[in-house]
Amino acid sequence: MRLKTVFGKFLLICALSMALPLLLKSQTAIDSTKKIIQFSGIAVDADSLTPLPFVAIVVRHTERGVYSNMKGYYSIVVQPKDTIDFYALGYHRASFIIADTFTTNQYTHVQGLHTDTIILHEAVIYPWPSRDQFKNAFLTATVPGDDLEHARANLSQAAMIREAQNVTMDGGMVYASSMQQQVNKNYYAGQKPPNNLLNPIAWARFIQSVQNGDLKKK
Repeated sequence: MRLKTVFGKFLLICALSMALPLLLKSQTAIDSTKKIIQFSGIAVDADSLTPLPFVAIVVRHTERGVYSNMKGYYSIVVQPKDTIDFYALGYHRASFIIADTFTTNQYTHVQGLHTDTIILHEAVIYPWPSRDQFKNAFLTATVPGDDLEHARANLSQAAMIREAQNVTMDGGMVYASSMQQQVNKNYYAGQKPPNNLLNPIAWARFIQSVQNGDLKKK
């Protein structure tokens, strides 16, 4: 007797599971006894009248719906007294009821959606996991000097020498060097350039510079 009761419950559950999709489908399907209307239009921003793409247009209490395209255009089959809901991210939901007084099987509608403004609470983001770590890092941080100290460090002799070694000749310096080489070549054209090792005037100037201490390292 108990086995028959369990088996009967199993059959009842199976019958309900098979009948439930049919019942839902009958509730969401289009009623063939009512008038069918092709409902089309454009979804726009209510303030700027800019077309809104990817707006969900759904017939309430059914599983029928469409999305608007990139230009905000949509088209869906509806029936009289249907309620059409418009959903878009960042906008309030809008609704439109299909009247039962339409004389044609086509209807065009421009639906404006109003911006939904959401005020969020303040969120403070720290680069440390906790306030204590942030406080410790802030108090132990080395504060850099002012702008004058930065300028003095950048204009120090060591910094200037380091920068001068890394700076190459610009266009003007390259041109001047090329012109000087060309002048020297033209000046001694057809003859050998002089050798200052045998120039008594150059030796006299060198000896005089040594006596005056001009060649000493400063």
